[in-house]
Amino acid sequence: MRVAVLTGAGISAESGIPTFRDEGGLWKNLDPKVLATPTAFERNPALVWEWYLQRRSIIAKAKPNAGHLGLVELEQELGENFFLITQNVDGLHQRAGSRRLVELHGNIWKVKCLSCDASYEDYSTESAQLPPRCRECGGLIRPAVVWFGEPLPADALETAYRWAQNCDLFVCIGTSGEVYPAAHLPYVAKEAGAQVVEINPKETKLSPLADLCIREPATKGVQELLKMI
Repeated sequence: MRVAVLTGAGISAESGIPTFRDEGGLWKNLDPKVLATPTAFERNPALVWEWYLQRRSIIAKAKPNAGHLGLVELEQELGENFFLITQNVDGLHQRAGSRRLVELHGNIWKVKCLSCDASYEDYSTESAQLPPRCRECGGLIRPAVVWFGEPLPADALETAYRWAQNCDLFVCIGTSGEVYPAAHLPYVAKEAGAQVVEINPKETKLSPLADLCIREPATKGVQELLKMI
């Protein structure tokens, strides 16, 4: 059986990482959804970097939870018949031990230079200079994440669609089903003949599509999934 898994912010929320849709999620009276845009960065890169460095500091203290670890166990059991597609940028899946995965929205621990196009890992949670500068050329760098209004990496999206089209089971965990094109993947899988399972404590836009809804948070829901498989 070939299993594809799509994870969203819900699985990381259980590790203490706030989502963009959290109530009271404003930062300095600004909506994070407004800060995470090319326009905001062009207007005030220092402010955007200040927010991302604070977000990094929160993520750095977080640890992978039972949901992340359960997916690692599933990967070890299924081997090449398993693939993980994540919308999260926090790197918790990798820290848990996941290896067969693709990041649709990039990674907060990577940066890219707008001048020389350099790309590298950067684990700093504070900076003496805002905005920080490229270690290669001194140019302006930005977090290597996909902002609102930007296209997803073509290779990552192609891989995700290929797995959605060729899996037997597609599992959605902690995702609202509101962010496209990621939200389209379970529909692609369903149309190709796969069964769809949703793990989410709340009903979402994906619920009517699912063959089975496990109304549990990821930490409990993934354990139920392991027993089923």
